[in-house]
Amino acid sequence: MEKAVEDGVNVLSLSIGGSLSDYYRDTVAIGAFSAAAQGILVSCSAGNGGPDSGSLSNVAPWITTVGAGTLDRDFPAFVSLGNEKKYRGISLYRGTSLSSGLLPLVYARNASTSSSGELCSPESLIPAKVAGKIVVCDRGGTPRVQKSLVVKKAGGLGMILANTDTYGEELVADAYLLPTAAVGQKAGDAIKSYIASGSNPTATIALGDTELDVQPSPVVASFSSRGPNLITPEILKPDLIAPGVNILAGWTGAVGPTGLPEDKRRVTFNIISGTSMSCPHVSGLAALVKAAHPEWSPAAIKSALMTTSYTTYKTGETIKDIATGNPATPFDYGAGHVDPVAALDPGLVYDAAVEDYLSFLCALNYTTNQIKQTTHRDFTCDSSKKYSLGDLNYPSFAVPLETASGKRGGSGASTTVKYTRTLTNVGTPATYKVSLSSQTPSVKITVEPESLSFSQAYEKKTYTVTFVASSSPSGTTSFGRLEWSDGKHTVGSPIAFSWE
Repeated sequence: MEKAVEDGVNVLSLSIGGSLSDYYRDTVAIGAFSAAAQGILVSCSAGNGGPDSGSLSNVAPWITTVGAGTLDRDFPAFVSLGNEKKYRGISLYRGTSLSSGLLPLVYARNASTSSSGELCSPESLIPAKVAGKIVVCDRGGTPRVQKSLVVKKAGGLGMILANTDTYGEELVADAYLLPTAAVGQKAGDAIKSYIASGSNPTATIALGDTELDVQPSPVVASFSSRGPNLITPEILKPDLIAPGVNILAGWTGAVGPTGLPEDKRRVTFNIISGTSMSCPHVSGLAALVKAAHPEWSPAAIKSALMTTSYTTYKTGETIKDIATGNPATPFDYGAGHVDPVAALDPGLVYDAAVEDYLSFLCALNYTTNQIKQTTHRDFTCDSSKKYSLGDLNYPSFAVPLETASGKRGGSGASTTVKYTRTLTNVGTPATYKVSLSSQTPSVKITVEPESLSFSQAYEKKTYTVTFVASSSPSGTTSFGRLEWSDGKHTVGSPIAFSWE
């Protein structure tokens, strides 16, 4: 990262992640701080630890943290059973198709030497029980593509990869080594119960043509790492989502599309899924915004990408989470799904500079030594100043609240939290009015002032948000939204409340 700074890059794209640690121990956060201080935007993957909550990495506020959504493109495959039922799945296999007609079908658990035989781990299948058959393997435990190699080595002719409840209906396309359809949990369960109920189960797999304009799209990928931010709950992460499922991506000639040594195919492009794919989308869009507005800071560019993101479909419904089938929340998508064109003209931005991040570290009660480890700067916090995490000029709001306990516990006790923000005008002179929405009546939100008038470019105006919250049970979360609009631009910020 230091070398890239030296080379004069404008954007750093890091599709890597790791475990969570304090910023002064986090190498990516440390490298990103020095880059941001030089005016370089750093975009990082949120991680592939979803759908578990608090599974994020790369949460420093000077990093743009990117989760993953789907595209409106599909690579369908179809499973037809002997009972005339048909199920839709997904596959990138494009080799020799299965001969027409139905083939014997077996569940790997019933054809294995292993106690977890359904996972089709290497060497776990009994060739005599799978030869000439289509094998149903459960997703999980070992790489998806490796399972197809295990089935092939044991003499199987095809594979149905069935999602378990961990993966729900999320389908990820892979270049399997034999005819394969990956199916969602509902289809997988139906296929397995058909095998269990019949004496001679049969099936076949057919591969469809690429489909476009698949809806709903985007949905939040099940694997996309989720908030809340366990290191600093006052900073909402991820920041936003971008396309990260079944992405057409350049590929090395050194290995086959599966990466397995037995895979002798060679391709220049592959289809890949992960927040490693969504991060570079945002890096490229940041470069686009930087080209249009070379004088903007990394924080201003990130703000433009965040405040113009969308959280609903054209129907007005909230973006869905494929892990649950329910509406997703800011802990899943942050400010929303990136909107490339809108980001070029955000109207207002939440700007921040090195001094703001130093104050943030002071608010975390970092020692002079810890600040130096994080920033490579000698800086001592001003003991006469009251630093607040709620005052970092961030484009989103996360409000951790304490569940009342003890004598004054009860629902009567309320907490007041104030966050201050400053907006910079990057559009034409205009007056912006605030609007608020919240899911919960237990938090009253007020903004002061309710209207901001800008008469020139780069003029700054400050406002304060006051949250008055009554107590809720520990573990409760709720969400809201704060928007400034001049009739042409909408500057949107998600709000996340969590009671501990």
